[in-house]
Amino acid sequence: MSTSKKNSKTPRLWLVKSEPEAFSWQHLWDAPSRRTHWDGIRNYQVRNFIRDDIKKGDLLLYYHSNAKPPGVVGYAEVVREAYPDHTQFDPKDGHYDSKSDPADPRWLMFDLKAKKKLRQFVPLQDLKDNSKLKDMLVVQRGQRLSIQPVTLAEWREVLKMGGLEAATR
Repeated sequence: MSTSKKNSKTPRLWLVKSEPEAFSWQHLWDAPSRRTHWDGIRNYQVRNFIRDDIKKGDLLLYYHSNAKPPGVVGYAEVVREAYPDHTQFDPKDGHYDSKSDPADPRWLMFDLKAKKKLRQFVPLQDLKDNSKLKDMLVVQRGQRLSIQPVTLAEWREVLKMGGLEAATR
């Protein structure tokens, strides 16, 4: 199921999860030009989001998963749309996929750029405790996707909780 809106100039909003030991917000902030690629996705639903829905200019809440505590630390912007993930072809990489064909790559990545760190870290428990976020995917039981769509109302509430104005740019 595609969630894209044709001819829409309004950026889509997403939450991306990363384990801080693998790639933290600070890693992104310290990257050259605060920019990097988002690789290693090996879930078909998330791959389809990358392929079909995530567009240049979309905004991303940056969430530290598998952390104590997990939560939102900042937001970033998509600066390059889907292209083949090089890690699928490297046998030395943990994301190697021997069944992926370079002529028809199975896995994709995109580029993102750090925009702003939240003034206050927003832990998962605070997201769960906020009744305005009761339908947000990240607070739902069993929601393990590393990229999830976020509504405008959820985006605004999370940024407000983090001490920022509800930026959409």
